[in-house]
Amino acid sequence: MTATAFKPGQSGNPSGRPPVDFEVRQLAREYGQEAIENLVAIMRGDNPALAKAASEALLDRGYGKPVQSVGADPDSVPVQAITLQLVAMTADSEPEGDRG
Repeated sequence: MTATAFKPGQSGNPSGRPPVDFEVRQLAREYGQEAIENLVAIMRGDNPALAKAASEALLDRGYGKPVQSVGADPDSVPVQAITLQLVAMTADSEPEGDRG
């Protein structure tokens, strides 16, 4: 056991999460509509990276973040494996002069 480890049954945060100041939460909610309108404007803008980030922020808040599975499904292929296969296929199909 390391010197910084907590004893069994001892919390690392005995006070719990600090309460959110009601006034701050209320102020944030007052600007919610404007914030959404700004995200929409950014989403429709000319910068693809900002548009993607704004789109994701809107979708996450409107529908919730996508569920990430924790358990292993024996019939599925991990996303990382698929990504690695796609990267390898793309690298194999590029002409020699284009490789970085």
